[in-house]
Amino acid sequence: MKLTGAQAIIKALEIESVEIIFGYPGAAICPFYDALFDSKLKHVLTRNEQGAAHAASGYARVTGKTGVCVATSGPGATNLITGIATAYMDSIPMVAITGQVSSELIGRDVFQEADITGATAPFCKHNYLVKNAKDLPRIIKEAFHIASTGRPGPVVIDIPIDVQTKEFNFEYPETVDIKGYKPTYKGHIMQIKKIAEAIEKAKAPVICAGGGIVNANASEELIELVEKCQIPVTTTLMGIGSLPSKHEMNLGMLGSHGVFAANYAIHNADLVIIMGARVGDRAMGAANKIAEKAKIVHIDIDPAEIGKNIGATIPVVGDVKLILKELLTLVNKGNVDKWVDTITTVKSEHPLKYTEEGNYEFVKPQFVITTLSEMLDEKDVVATEVGQNQIWTANYFNVRTSRSFVTSGGMGTMGYGLPSGVGAKFGRPEAKVVVIGGDGSFQMSLQELGTIKQNKLGVKIIILNNSRLGMVREIQKVRYCGRYSQVFLEENPDFVKLVEAYGFKGEHVKNNSEVRGALSRMLADDEPYLLECLVDPDEPTL
Repeated sequence: MKLTGAQAIIKALEIESVEIIFGYPGAAICPFYDALFDSKLKHVLTRNEQGAAHAASGYARVTGKTGVCVATSGPGATNLITGIATAYMDSIPMVAITGQVSSELIGRDVFQEADITGATAPFCKHNYLVKNAKDLPRIIKEAFHIASTGRPGPVVIDIPIDVQTKEFNFEYPETVDIKGYKPTYKGHIMQIKKIAEAIEKAKAPVICAGGGIVNANASEELIELVEKCQIPVTTTLMGIGSLPSKHEMNLGMLGSHGVFAANYAIHNADLVIIMGARVGDRAMGAANKIAEKAKIVHIDIDPAEIGKNIGATIPVVGDVKLILKELLTLVNKGNVDKWVDTITTVKSEHPLKYTEEGNYEFVKPQFVITTLSEMLDEKDVVATEVGQNQIWTANYFNVRTSRSFVTSGGMGTMGYGLPSGVGAKFGRPEAKVVVIGGDGSFQMSLQELGTIKQNKLGVKIIILNNSRLGMVREIQKVRYCGRYSQVFLEENPDFVKLVEAYGFKGEHVKNNSEVRGALSRMLADDEPYLLECLVDPDEPTL
């Protein structure tokens, strides 16, 4: 079959069962878009290339499939960079396709030329600059394989315009054989036996569940282990949803913005079992001190993560789902009743709570999020921006199922929530998708309201408006003696009028008594809706 390079890309995407692409056209990617015209692939035109990358990420997060985004050369490609880095830090499978100037012009600083493969090399799983159209089928096959296997991540394919127009005989490979890339899935049985022995001997074990549990679809196995062995669980930000928030053994999120019981358990355990987590500084800042007191089990599919931030007594490389299945056949409950009683007491004595003392002229964000939890079904999706809104949601929203909580973890990308919510709605059209953001982060991607309108998406938006860059303000209060510098957003637009300009409904909420009725109106149908909640600028994150 004789095809142009552009037609070959489309054909390859169809073979890879891609259902949807998020992108933004430009001159260097026009051959691709011309070929797309005759395809049945769904394309979503975002309002910014960064929005395309975040939407592809949100789609991947809720479906488990590989997200796809497309941009042109130069500024189009560089606008993808933040989305690519965000996906890399959070291990999200993504293929980013970029146009490039003609092959013979590369390196001459011609119009809209940027070295996107060089720029993204440090924060993508792999990238390609395609030099021969005949290589396209192999490269695309490899890209999807690399993005979705082992530790998932983004892969960039940069394609010069002349490669897109070159004709060749198209043959798509059936298999992939990449030298040096052979992810380990099955954990070493002797190491798994050591984990079982450690659990049975431990008096105070705790599990730290990371995003790897979600990526591996290993929630059922985790729950079975927890209930069989009565091991308390803390989660990282990315691990939220791996165990239902209200499960009796779930202590909540650990770390600098986590809850007391989770951090208590980690610092007082004699066995810490880390599953699919990087042990980042926000999650486990005193990693060395924890390792001095406790035996550390670290399970991860990426061997580079084991030992990087914390020394592991029992390292196990492999797919956490397969390892847990094997472990469940070997392990028995240890003598942990006293420890569970202690943790239960600590949890009850230090519950997550917020006070309504003081100024009642505002809405309590914790109350909004708790009430929203009660009104959504377990498979509905919540996506967050980054900042105080993210932490309030992480700590107070009742996440009941895996892949229903979408947020930017490792990169902490403001502007992620709205476009990721767009992608999530395309991935799960039957679910209600609610984006929770602050007034600062929402304004970083509010142009994607146009994407919502054009595609008639019933994305719901809650803005917790404190007219501040709240998280930065808190840092300046605590670390810089309250010398507040450039954190005031007191000239915000009227967000309700803004969405009305797009033809959406919205309303302002000024106190808690108005919250439930407003949420009911917001959730009554599958139309876009914005709820602006006036929040006290001094409301603390914790």
